Amino acid sequence: MKYIEIKAPAKINIGLRILSKRSDGYHNLHTLFYPVYDLYDEIIIERRNQFEFYADKEELNSEDNLIVRAAELLGDYSRKKIGAKIVLKKKIPMGAGLGGGSSDAAAVLISLNEMFQLGLSYNELLELALKLGSDVPFFIKAKPAIGYSRGEVLRHIDFEIENPILIVNPGIHISTKEAFENIIPYNIELDYRNVINGGKPNYKKMNELVNDFENYVFDKYPEIKALKEKFHKRGSLFAQMSGSGSTVYGIFKNQNDAMKVIRDIPPDYFYHLSNCPD
Repeated sequence: MKYIEIKAPAKINIGLRILSKRSDGYHNLHTLFYPVYDLYDEIIIERRNQFEFYADKEELNSEDNLIVRAAELLGDYSRKKIGAKIVLKKKIPMGAGLGGGSSDAAAVLISLNEMFQLGLSYNELLELALKLGSDVPFFIKAKPAIGYSRGEVLRHIDFEIENPILIVNPGIHISTKEAFENIIPYNIELDYRNVINGGKPNYKKMNELVNDFENYVFDKYPEIKALKEKFHKRGSLFAQMSGSGSTVYGIFKNQNDAMKVIRDIPPDYFYHLSNCPD
């Protein structure tokens, strides 16, 4: 195989609880990862003699990019030369709590494993993914899953949201490191039993879920708090910040209700309406 095109999807967190700080400096958490397949980065990989990487956003053309690190890690682990040209077309907002960089890294691990016939198992890919970041393991399979530990212990579930999901990002970059440093862990897991009962969302129970990052982020950036309040005022069934922010998403009864929010946000905000026809 000499050529692969892959779509690396975004994700949202439905509830996010930070349970405790670990001895390795990371945190134990509890969350429901939900993929957003129609919001994605595009990655094109061509087999070449040497490794090359290009992104359509200049600030991403760095050796620290997770795509470059994923390719290097895979080469070191397999002890094979990874000669490939990788081109990234970025569509998922950066530093937004949507997992774009993590998804890109996972997509590259999967694709290079296939292109170079390395034969790595799902569990081996998970192990490599965790070395790149806590969200990366989820994207190796990218199906709805409840995440534990750092997020790498995954219980895949039958769960689907059919209502429109509006994703809005105000363009504020939240430092994940800073967000974790300012959080107070609560050693109480979230209760997803009734939220996902029968594979469909129970919005009444879903609204009992919390994202522990919201208190810190909303206090520092009131405009993000105002964005969530705007979702509620426009009739969202559920609204929450994703990850450590700054993206807020809302689930609506219909497309018209979601459009009321879109018409009411600043023109420089990024938005994406999922589960709706173009």
